[in-house]
Amino acid sequence: MTEKELRRYSRVVVDGDEQAPSRAMLRAVGFEEDDFQRPQIGIASTWSMVTPCNMHIGGLAEEAAKGANDAGGKGVIFNTISVSDGISMGTPGMRYSLVSREIIADSIEAVTGAEGFDGLVAIGGCDKNMPACVMAMARLNRPAVFVYGGTIRPGIKRRDIVSVFEAVGAKSGGKISDAELLDIEQTAIPGPGACGGMYTANTMASAIEALGMSLANSSAQEAVSSDKVADCHRAGEAVMHLIREDIKPLDIMTRAAFENAIAVVIALGGSTNAVLHLLAIAREAEVELSLDDFTRIGARTPVLADVKPSGKYLMSELIEIGGIQPLMKRMLDKGMLHGDCMTVSGKSLAENLAGVADYPQGQDIVRDFDNPIKADSHLAILYGNLAPEGAVAKITGKEGLHFEGTARVFHSEEEALQAILDDAIKAGDVIVIRYEGPKGAPGMREMLSPTGAIMGKGLGKDVALVTDGRFSGGSHGFVVGHVTPEAAVGGPIALVEDGDTLRIDAENKEISVDVSDEVMAERRGRWRRPVSPVTRGALAKYRSAVSSASEGAVTIPPAWDE
Repeated sequence: MTEKELRRYSRVVVDGDEQAPSRAMLRAVGFEEDDFQRPQIGIASTWSMVTPCNMHIGGLAEEAAKGANDAGGKGVIFNTISVSDGISMGTPGMRYSLVSREIIADSIEAVTGAEGFDGLVAIGGCDKNMPACVMAMARLNRPAVFVYGGTIRPGIKRRDIVSVFEAVGAKSGGKISDAELLDIEQTAIPGPGACGGMYTANTMASAIEALGMSLANSSAQEAVSSDKVADCHRAGEAVMHLIREDIKPLDIMTRAAFENAIAVVIALGGSTNAVLHLLAIAREAEVELSLDDFTRIGARTPVLADVKPSGKYLMSELIEIGGIQPLMKRMLDKGMLHGDCMTVSGKSLAENLAGVADYPQGQDIVRDFDNPIKADSHLAILYGNLAPEGAVAKITGKEGLHFEGTARVFHSEEEALQAILDDAIKAGDVIVIRYEGPKGAPGMREMLSPTGAIMGKGLGKDVALVTDGRFSGGSHGFVVGHVTPEAAVGGPIALVEDGDTLRIDAENKEISVDVSDEVMAERRGRWRRPVSPVTRGALAKYRSAVSSASEGAVTIPPAWDE
């Protein structure tokens, strides 16, 4: 490529006499004369002191900029927002969590487009800013590399944030004292990094690596480690290679690559949020992907990793035995992955995995194919008269594969949580939490507070929870989320009443309420959407634009001529 072709976007901003004002502004932020002849690499940092997931990313962004500079580019660091799910969980603030995914993607697109960056490195460390980074990359389609900020180290006694949520239920149930709850609170989060199990952050890091948008092993490095620093430096170098080779995100994010990501998420026992986020990324990349693809791939993909929340081990312990690369090599050798997919290394997935050694003998974190934790996917896409457009269940099999119980209906997460803590929920109940979907909340809050309380109360195998909201990657138990159509648009979940019998059948992929069509029609005639207190601002804008959870809850507008 010629020098001008390497600077496809930045030259429009800095070349020629008429752009002298632009160059003058850039000199003030540190540009030297020869920097104007270098490709400009935007370094999107999600640093903030809002959350431990992102508190270290400022330093990582500086390392990525160094990598770009050393490879002949000019790194330019800019920031975007992050909100903390773990802090806002169970409060009205959690409404902003999924909304922030769209804000972050929009902001990265806006800065990159406005400043004329030729390439992009984006560093994400928490649940929503990670898919948001990749959504922006798909929109922009300029050479780009995603870097995961890394997982947190375990707290004392292998504690993590979910330990705290479950301790709240245990304290309410009289199983632990005030002092024990305080001890767990004080020792669960020892420093920087994303939540330590195969929750949404580690799930999405693994999915993005399998998708080909991050360098090998980026998903399996602790936040505070020399490996993560080196990963960031290599990412800066890699984006320069992608510019020279003219390899762009849409060359990487093919349908086959999304199938790889889905398969790896399933093998790892990953978060239900991966369904929502992969659908959203695919929509941005204009790749056809649907809920049914998760069922199809799940039928041939076993759950192999014994990791939290439903399993035993933390991400740090998976890192110690080699991370996800040996698992991907095993899956490739079994024909479960498409090896010819391009990646941000400039090599195919198969080439990246060619020299990867297997896991050490005697480890029991990742099972062999002949001894899976579950023979098929734990992510069950359910349909039925309660969810005619689909719902997403996380069923590992440890909870059983069937549940039939009596509906206990709540119009918000807070109401349900209080009932659990007040011992008003009994074995055999199906907790129904509605008006928490993308439009209903608005913002599709996560239900970690009630699911954590259920587990802490010891009701994990005796109670089910069904919602049009979603779940934290830390949730486990008999849980079904993403029920569509959601209650706020008059979906069947809005018509369920206390005492109805609900049936969940993970084997046959069905979810139903034992009420006749005639009775449901009569209830629909009486139904009125509750008045929302949200009338303006980001939440109101999101509600007006957001699509169904079954489509990724994206805010992509129709084409201009539609």
